[in-house]
Amino acid sequence: KLNLSNVLEQGSLTEGQRWAIALASAIATRHAGLIDAVSQDAAGKITPEQLDDAKAAAALMGMNNVWYRFKHFMNNEEYEKAPARLRMQRIAKPASSKAEFELYCLAVSAVHGCEMCVTSHEKVVREAGMSLDNVVDAVRIAATIHGVANSMMIPA
Repeated sequence: KLNLSNVLEQGSLTEGQRWAIALASAIATRHAGLIDAVSQDAAGKITPEQLDDAKAAAALMGMNNVWYRFKHFMNNEEYEKAPARLRMQRIAKPASSKAEFELYCLAVSAVHGCEMCVTSHEKVVREAGMSLDNVVDAVRIAATIHGVANSMMIPA
């Protein structure tokens, strides 16, 4: 509980960014109770655009992280050459800003453990002017949300 309040109340990100990352990360955990709780707590702290992008990032990375982890795990040139053929237009036209959307994608990709996607999204957010602290704070939020989801699965 202490870690969760710390990552959501302080850091280099805006309040809206922190809560949108928390929501996208909660969705990535697939824990319905946590998703509901974070959604309720995020209300009034994030813009409609951030809310929409958090949901879209979780959905899009839910698909992409599986695909790119598969390609990475296989370590096979034939699979590397296979086109994704997955629609990803939302990355080019987010509701909020490109840098914020990519940061949400980075957090979800960290939850899912997709090295290729984490590396790719980190590069984009850094090139967009976000700092190392922004990246660290986003992943710290994702890690904490993931830990909360795990603790909620432990029987009483």
